Amino acid sequence: MKADEASELLENGAAGDDRLKKAAAFLVGILAMALAITGLGAADAAKEIVNSNILASNAYAFFQAKTVRQTVLRAAADDMEIVLLKDSGMPEAAQKRIRERLDEYRRTISRYESELETGEGRKELLARAQMLEQRRDRAQRQDPYFDYAEALLQIAIVLSSISILAGSRGLLAGGASIGGVAVLLALNGFLLIIDLPFLG
Repeated sequence: MKADEASELLENGAAGDDRLKKAAAFLVGILAMALAITGLGAADAAKEIVNSNILASNAYAFFQAKTVRQTVLRAAADDMEIVLLKDSGMPEAAQKRIRERLDEYRRTISRYESELETGEGRKELLARAQMLEQRRDRAQRQDPYFDYAEALLQIAIVLSSISILAGSRGLLAGGASIGGVAVLLALNGFLLIIDLPFLG
């Protein structure tokens, strides 16, 4: 082999190494950006799980409190009606006062059932609690996709980085492939297009 041929081979090898290093560095940058975005999605999903669960529990507790109050008022109203029926000789003023109180209890019972203006009637509280549960459940379905995507992105970054040191196109291709799968998992975490039961 002549000196100029050897020099040309070294230059071609160096140029190939430079292209591999640039491709690997570019891939590592893209994968790191995808990892950061996936981390945000994972953090948001975790917060949504906790917050929605707390708010749903609060709404159910308020719903139960309204139910108890409503039951107490119904029992009291029933007792008052029995008193009115049993004691026909009761003074008119006392009967009037009991009827006024009965009307007040019935209005309150009705208000506890539905309060559109405040959103704190039993119907509204139940609907709110169920909506919050749906938000929690969606975030719980998202979370595993983000977890696996983060792990795969980290592996892809390591493989791509090692490919620079080893000068291995195979490692770079492996890092790119794993990174591609991770990006698809992260996208599915945000959009929930496909349900993968083995990740649930």
